Order: sequence, then C-alpha cells, then structure tokens
Amino acid sequence: MLYYSRTGNTEKMAQAVVEGARSAGNLYVELSYYVEPEDLVQFDAIIVGTPTYNHSVPADITKIFEDASIKGLSLRGKVGAAFGSYGWSGEAPKSVIEIMKNKFEMNVTEPPLLANYVPDQVKLATCKDLGRRISESLIQPQ
Repeated sequence: MLYYSRTGNTEKMAQAVVEGARSAGNLYVELSYYVEPEDLVQFDAIIVGTPTYNHSVPADITKIFEDASIKGLSLRGKVGAAFGSYGWSGEAPKSVIEIMKNKFEMNVTEPPLLANYVPDQVKLATCKDLGRRISESLIQPQ
C-alpha cells in the first residue's frame, strides 16, 4: 500500500484500505509513503493512494512508476488498485489505474475510489471494503 498525501485526506483513505486488507486474514500488509521501484516486484498487490493536484498525479508517485519502467521491472499479473481525494477534478487515481493496466499489464480493480475533499464515514467504509476484497482475492484466487 503506497500513498502520497499533503492534506491528510488521502492518508485517511490509505489507513482505511489497510485496515480492511488486514481484516481479511493473515496477510502481510505494508503501508508506506515511499518505496523503491524494485520493491514493487516483491508484492502480490499494489494499491496506490494518490490525491489529484493541478489535474495531475503527484511527482513522487509518477517517479516510482517511471523508474520501474526505465528499469524494465515486470509487474505483469499483479493485482492493482488506486484511490484518492481531490478538490475539483480527480484524474490522478484514474491515471494510475491506466499506467498499471496499460504499461505494466496488472490486473486492476476499476474504477478507482475517489473522495471529494475529506472522506466521510461512508467513503472510508468503501475504502475498508476495497482493502478486504483485494486481500480476499489473494487468499482465494479466482
């Protein structure tokens, strides 16, 4: 679980996704603000929390995927998902999904989860559900 958050809104969502993922069973779930591109290869699932700033994915998130591509790292077949908060547009999580799906050939959960500004309790419950569903899919692949 990788996330970037400047205001704390996407971080709240990330914590809820992790809580849901951990509730599904005995899986190792890591919550991180930064990972090395090579670290992505070791995970079965990659869930990215990214807010939208100025209609874009923050540079920290973009750089990880760019570096993974430059290094020729294979993420093919890994489970992927994205979520994030936004103020007026919400493109970043959608862009991350497209990168995961089209560049890295990951099996992504669509659509990404979006929260306008501060995620409410309903949105946080949806985040927990996303984490749980992804963990369950790893425990009992379909």
